[in-house]
Formats: sequence, C-alpha cells, structure tokens
Amino acid sequence: MADEFIIAIIAIVSLFVIFPGMVLHYISQWRRQKTLQPDDERMMEDLWRSAKAMERRLETLEALLDQSDDPTRGRASPSRRPRSTLDD
Repeated sequence: MADEFIIAIIAIVSLFVIFPGMVLHYISQWRRQKTLQPDDERMMEDLWRSAKAMERRLETLEALLDQSDDPTRGRASPSRRPRSTLDD
C-alpha cells in the first residue's frame, strides 16, 4: 500500500511539475535561439560590408573593361548598368 502511494505521488509530481517545467525550459531555449546574438549581428554586418566592397570592385573592373573597347565583351550600351540589390 505504501509503495503504491509513493508511486502515485511521484507520477503526479512528474505530470504536473517536472514535465511542464521541462517543456517551458525548452520553449524558452528555442525562443532565445530564434533571435540574433550580438556575434551573429556583427558577422552579418561584416558580410554586408564585404559584399558592398566586392560590388564596388566589380563595378570598377567592368568600367575598366568597358574602356578597353574589347569586342569580345559584347555590351550593348556601356553607360547602362543594372541596378544592384545591395544599393541602399
């Protein structure tokens, strides 16, 4: 009888205290991971700067190639440039 009572108490405590506590703990961990950490934000900013620098280099290279009048380049109008997705 005492063993059954102890098992029942453990089951009730597990169902109403331990399991909900575990669920809430992992939900809070999941929400915390959804947001960007400061290191992630810094990395994104560095990647953005690198992409902008590479775009400027590419535009400079294209301008130099357009000036060289290379017939294999095949540009219809050198003055028209497609608008970049990185422009603000």
